[in-house]
Amino acid sequence: MKKLLEILGDELKKAFREAGYSDEKVTVTVSNRPDLCEYQCNGAMALAKEAHKAPFMIAEEVVAKLSDSKCFSKAESVKPGFINLDISDEYLVSYISDEWKSERFGLETEEKKKVVVDYGGPNVAKPLHIGHLRAAIIGEAVKRISKYIGNDTLGDIHMGDWGLQMGLIMAEMEERKMEGMPTLDELSEIYPAASERSKTDEEYKNRAMDITYELQHGNEKYLKIWRHIMDISVTDLKQNYDKLNVSFEVWKGEADADPYIAPMVEKMKKDGIAHESQGALVVDVSEESDAKEIPPCMILKSDGASLYTTTDLATLVQREEDYDPDAVIYVVDKRQELHFVQVFRAAKKCGIVPDTTKLSFLGFGTMNGKDGKPFKTRSGGVMRLESLLNEVYEKCLERMRENGAEMSESELKDTAGKIALAAIKYGDLSNEARKDYVFDIDKFTSFEGNTGPYILYTMVRIKSILRKYRENGGSTDDITMLPPANAEEKSLMMTLTGFVPMIEGSFRDLAPHRICAYIYQIANDFNKFYHATKIITEEDRSRQKSWIGLLMFTLEVLETCTDLLGFDAPEMM
Repeated sequence: MKKLLEILGDELKKAFREAGYSDEKVTVTVSNRPDLCEYQCNGAMALAKEAHKAPFMIAEEVVAKLSDSKCFSKAESVKPGFINLDISDEYLVSYISDEWKSERFGLETEEKKKVVVDYGGPNVAKPLHIGHLRAAIIGEAVKRISKYIGNDTLGDIHMGDWGLQMGLIMAEMEERKMEGMPTLDELSEIYPAASERSKTDEEYKNRAMDITYELQHGNEKYLKIWRHIMDISVTDLKQNYDKLNVSFEVWKGEADADPYIAPMVEKMKKDGIAHESQGALVVDVSEESDAKEIPPCMILKSDGASLYTTTDLATLVQREEDYDPDAVIYVVDKRQELHFVQVFRAAKKCGIVPDTTKLSFLGFGTMNGKDGKPFKTRSGGVMRLESLLNEVYEKCLERMRENGAEMSESELKDTAGKIALAAIKYGDLSNEARKDYVFDIDKFTSFEGNTGPYILYTMVRIKSILRKYRENGGSTDDITMLPPANAEEKSLMMTLTGFVPMIEGSFRDLAPHRICAYIYQIANDFNKFYHATKIITEEDRSRQKSWIGLLMFTLEVLETCTDLLGFDAPEMM
């Protein structure tokens, strides 16, 4: 289905051609002065020099050609040469009626692509903390949007499961002469203790490095412990990610990429792309156009040990073999940008991925407390993710009880859980991913303003109206939408026409925050329409039914968008 702005643009292009002018620079945009008009075209301004004519004169001639247009109820020229436009109510309602009936509201898939989204990245053997929140929330949204666009999309957790932390855990187990396999609670205490000791005890750290080497070279004793740690860690990770409504199609980690490292390094050497520099093996990735120096990508350290760059490149080798992706998207802390510049360039230079494979880095900012510093517990430590989720849940439960929600205790708790998830996810995703933001529990759990609970409250309000309409015997069969009855209804209709370009832009620019901005606009437009219109008591049945259709359409769009963001609305609040 053609986007509304494209249709309106075509109408203006036709008018420019009929007036004897080129249509090359003609576009229609949403007006930046809604008090004057709904849409605007500045094509006459762009043509003035070429046509040797005042832009106002060009605009007048074009406007004359629009007099019979079915798309516009108003087309006027304004000095020095702007064309102000209002869409016809009849054309608008016909467009959104078609949009509502269309699959995915008119979104068309141009070319289905294979996409891998790399997000999550937790280290096993220790609990998730709030540092894992943004990768999980943003990555899940990007994956869902990609799937909705029509791509064959896989989410890969890419666990840290093969590095020094494993050697440290096993070294500490040997120090403690532990019998049997460790529990998850024991691991959550063992790893921090081992990590802290390794900072001051060189002999201890060397032992851990030796164990890591033996593990990675097939020592069955250590592999047995590793398999146990992986089993209990993955079970725990799945439970915690499930609370965030986050899932992964691929549960692989650094260990899975390890077998690919040796042949990959050998090929780099054979092809003459990797070379030694101060004992290390590196690939030069700098380019003449670089504004600042990009260091070589280190493949192996001087002692032959691999690095994160090595593992990430080997993972790309594996992904090429397993999935042959058209695109790989990494959702990682923005401080890792240089690392991924090096990895992407090395991957292309070494032929690990074809030149046609799109490698994208979506670096996210820091989640801060009200003091502007990275979010901490009250005692100053790093907060466990589970603790944060519980704290937000308790706040939502408290707010609902204060508001006197009339429902059973089990319904109250279930609803509070949905509101808490929306508060956390919307609070994060409504900010541009690359920017730092302040995590404010009081603000995020508010039922007013630009928050997840406000979006849910709007959806629950729509559900309530539809429920009352049906309870009163109203039918939702054979709905015919009528032209808008007031300015508030028209504003809501116009916002609904923007769904497809918003979704396309959100994926193109890896910008889930645009979905948040869009549904916030819908919520505001709907609530203004709701307060200006008496839907349930309307006596004109055809008008009432038209409004019910508009509400159903609005709710479907909101439900689609919140699902893409990873949360949904309860039946009551």
